[in-house]
Amino acid sequence: IGRLLLEVTGARGVYDRSDAATRRREGLEVRSEVLVGETAPDVIEIVEDGVKYGVDVRVGHKTGFYIDQRESRLSAQRAAEEFRRRHGRGLRALNCFCYTGGFSLALLKGGAEEVVSVDSSEEALAMARANAERNGFTNRAEWLCEDVFTCLRRLRDAGEKFDLVILDPPKFASSHYHVDRAARAYKDINLNGLKLLGPGGELFTFSCSGAIDVDLFQKIVAGAVIDSGVTAWATGRFGAGEDHPLLMTCPEGEYLKGLRLAVRP
Repeated sequence: IGRLLLEVTGARGVYDRSDAATRRREGLEVRSEVLVGETAPDVIEIVEDGVKYGVDVRVGHKTGFYIDQRESRLSAQRAAEEFRRRHGRGLRALNCFCYTGGFSLALLKGGAEEVVSVDSSEEALAMARANAERNGFTNRAEWLCEDVFTCLRRLRDAGEKFDLVILDPPKFASSHYHVDRAARAYKDINLNGLKLLGPGGELFTFSCSGAIDVDLFQKIVAGAVIDSGVTAWATGRFGAGEDHPLLMTCPEGEYLKGLRLAVRP
């Protein structure tokens, strides 16, 4: 397979990231190494919809970059462009669980005036800052190394307001045993995210937990809307890209789901 990939894609090397926790549970060998070809450099630069990203395929989460969110990042970029056309200014956005800055840079590419990005990993934020420099976005980006739950409350209490809030957390429920705890966590971040939106603001909210199905996720977010006291309309839905097809006999494969909410005065 490795040799065929080199032939078909023209790549110089294939790196094998067979290191997911599920392999250990299934008793399979865990590997993280060059499968064939050249050794991977420390950072590989990719370009997605006009934005440059540095990717560490060896130690980064998943493959070092969340490819499944490609179409959602493009939606964020277009939302920033549309906001600028309508209002004559760039939007102010908050990106929570920003990792290496995927959504943040997409928004800045779309003309966002300011993007505040939060993550608890300084290592991820270092790559995010480098990515901002790659694209010349440093003067409009703020990076906060902070627990998102704490940060949302701090910003809420300080009276901060944003035109767009993005909530793209890691997997809160690794199995059905953790669904109740995960539901409380999703409710918490969505409630505070909604409270940070100004009139006419938008919320992009996601779950990548396979144990939280689409119906349950929507109910959790609806509960947050009710408790926040705002009027919100679901104007769009998100999911993994077309290169992540869903096997109909494995509904858990629809792990990534998201909602686009518009808050009305």
